[in-house]
Amino acid sequence: MKNWLTFTVVPFLVNLLVRFIYLTNKKNFHVPDEVPQSSVIFAMWHGELLMQPYNCKNLKPQPLHAIISLHKDGRMISKTVEFLGVETIDGSSSKGGTKALINAIKVLKKGENVAITPDGPRGPRHSIANGLIALAQKTNSPIIAVNVRPSKYWQFNSWDKFIVPKPFGTIDFYASKPYNITQMDFEEARTFIQSKMMEKAVL
Repeated sequence: MKNWLTFTVVPFLVNLLVRFIYLTNKKNFHVPDEVPQSSVIFAMWHGELLMQPYNCKNLKPQPLHAIISLHKDGRMISKTVEFLGVETIDGSSSKGGTKALINAIKVLKKGENVAITPDGPRGPRHSIANGLIALAQKTNSPIIAVNVRPSKYWQFNSWDKFIVPKPFGTIDFYASKPYNITQMDFEEARTFIQSKMMEKAVL
């Protein structure tokens, strides 16, 4: 009964909350001049992920697959985003990483898109784990940094400073131009990606 509530009822209610927040806010989408027809990797901070399905789907309506951890919180997030039309790939940098990487490569080669939180599931906040870099370089896929900045929000006292937009405000959805990091070494790519993701980040 407890598992049913945790992994079915709670995600459904969170999904309704996300939809309510989206519908009651004014939306501004800031998109790049050109969006690749091919598959892309969306990179987002863990603390901003609540409204990101709308950001990614607005930019590229093709199927979206999010890499989400196998931990309890990750399972709840998986169920929630499934209600919002996002498929999931199980795994993270700390657990199931190799399998997640292989499955994400398959998704990108099919021409579909992948979303990843490079500082999840445990942080440090606003750090870049190796998985994002490896995925982009192995598939030659461009990375698009996506951010969500609400005019009014609650911010949790958690490691990721998770934000929940308040209703009846304005949400700015940002998507960077696509970046290719294939020719960079790991540390150069890490610094570059972090700088792009921090440009519109909620601090």
